[in-house]
Amino acid sequence: MDVYLASGNEYKFEEFQQLVEKLQIPVNLKRAVDAGGMPDVEESGTTFEENACIKARALIGRIPPGSWALADDSGLEVDALDGAPGVHSARYAGLGGNAVANNIKLIKALRGIEIPERTARFSCVLCFANSEGAENLFEGTCEGHIMMAPSGKLGFGYDPLFRPVGFDQTFADLGSAIKSSLSHRARATEAWGSFLQKQGS
Repeated sequence: MDVYLASGNEYKFEEFQQLVEKLQIPVNLKRAVDAGGMPDVEESGTTFEENACIKARALIGRIPPGSWALADDSGLEVDALDGAPGVHSARYAGLGGNAVANNIKLIKALRGIEIPERTARFSCVLCFANSEGAENLFEGTCEGHIMMAPSGKLGFGYDPLFRPVGFDQTFADLGSAIKSSLSHRARATEAWGSFLQKQGS
């Protein structure tokens, strides 16, 4: 089964590829560029579910018949900020921002709040869809805390600030081997893999 990842983010593709191999999910994961590239889409949804499906539907028109699109929408939800940045995680610092700018804004927003009160979670929703209208949703979360300052060089996005529960280091310190076993995206992908196995049994 050919599955096209509805993303132009190479880091995200590599992470999904590692998860597919680790979990032995029986698919041939392909980049959006292999189908002509990921279309520009307005992520206008108010939930991760809505945005994941918007992205999957956008790519479906470009992929070959019989194949599937897989899209994820994910983000960081900080309790002290009433769930922000949430669906705006990638654009938290504005349209011209980047991961560094996002992290700086988050640090400033949490100024004066101690680590025990900096509870947060990464959340991920996958939308697995095809041109015949089938859409399946899978969710995963990872609980943790936001650190006072970034640490580590192995992750991307908010990884340098996020310390998962049960660990003393951030995702960016821990690296992909540990992250792939407990991240929000890993757990959502595991649920997707279990679904495919049941469909094939």
